[in-house]
Amino acid sequence: MEVVSNLFVKDRVAIVGAGLTTFMRRALETPRELAWEAARQALDQAGLTLKDIDCVVIGSAPDTFDGVHMKGEYLADGSGAINKPMTRVYVGGGTGVFVPVSAWWHVASGLCRTVLAVSEEKMSPAHPHPQYVFRYIWDPILHRPLEPNLIWIFAMEMRRYMAKCGAKKEDIALVSVKNKRNALDNPAAQVAANITVDDVLKSELLVWPVNELDISPVSDGAAALVIASENVARQVTDSPVWIDGVGFTLDNQHWENRELAFPRYLNYAARMAYRMAGIERPWKEIDVAEPYDPFDYKELHHIEGLMLARPCEAWKLLKEGYFERDGELPTSPSGGLLGVGNPIAAAGTMKVAELFWQLRYEAGKRQVKKPVHKAVANAWGDLMQAGTVIVLSN
Repeated sequence: MEVVSNLFVKDRVAIVGAGLTTFMRRALETPRELAWEAARQALDQAGLTLKDIDCVVIGSAPDTFDGVHMKGEYLADGSGAINKPMTRVYVGGGTGVFVPVSAWWHVASGLCRTVLAVSEEKMSPAHPHPQYVFRYIWDPILHRPLEPNLIWIFAMEMRRYMAKCGAKKEDIALVSVKNKRNALDNPAAQVAANITVDDVLKSELLVWPVNELDISPVSDGAAALVIASENVARQVTDSPVWIDGVGFTLDNQHWENRELAFPRYLNYAARMAYRMAGIERPWKEIDVAEPYDPFDYKELHHIEGLMLARPCEAWKLLKEGYFERDGELPTSPSGGLLGVGNPIAAAGTMKVAELFWQLRYEAGKRQVKKPVHKAVANAWGDLMQAGTVIVLSN
């Protein structure tokens, strides 16, 4: 038995299979069918069937996206959870990484030997647009009378980052250019494209300084992972990908009381995950990363929160090619949310699946050029204050 910080870990945990549907607008499949398509792929890669799975963890964002109540119960059969212990976790956009984090503690505690972790989101049924769902998430006394929407708030955060760090819009747009280009090699991608900084700057202005191509699209899709104890992992594969560290924290939900230029919610979660993984210098020890990028400025924000660059330095390294797929520290080799798509919960799990394939050298055209041994992914959500982090190794 091993004691890591204040966490009691009974068993080492690995990912042994991953699956991913195509991300798209207005999928014809039902949410259950999307969940099963991803789950079946993950089981097939692991060489397992549902009979081999002890527990199921499901992740999904607000029920109102899919228009069904009690989404966890609704998705149970599509996720293989019939007659098995099933848990649904939900921390908004942070859910996609929180799903494998939850699966980790199911196995690390000794409760389960194998967990099928499934994330699904079908945003298309939300009419007239998913943004309308967010009208009802705000504090009813302080915020709702202002009638905010998420883009309005993210615009404040992007503006604050630009003002404090000296970054210009064209510097930030390079993230969208990089990620959409990376997504050209991803068969699951929804909005892969060869675009220029000028294309981003000339796209429709939504709320200054946010333009349409600064933002990831509305998407439907699912992703899944098979997570197992060390004993099972070594039986089913010669190349398990180990979960070395996990982190999750919440900051104050009142964004007006926070320093918007730096993601403190993420920094605390990252420090927790790195401590578990024994990583002291992430900027030197991490080989590839999938920072959460629903907006282009958020990839820079999160690179700094993950301590892969100093505060206010990520945009400068980006201009030097540091985060390109053949760069010193590749970020979002999958194409990220900006290129692959953003079905909320599934998007974060897609990033963990990408790192699983990168660490097994199975990413095909997306495989980064440098040798890879350690990787990190994060997601972010709720009212901009939830941070979730996972550290992997091969």
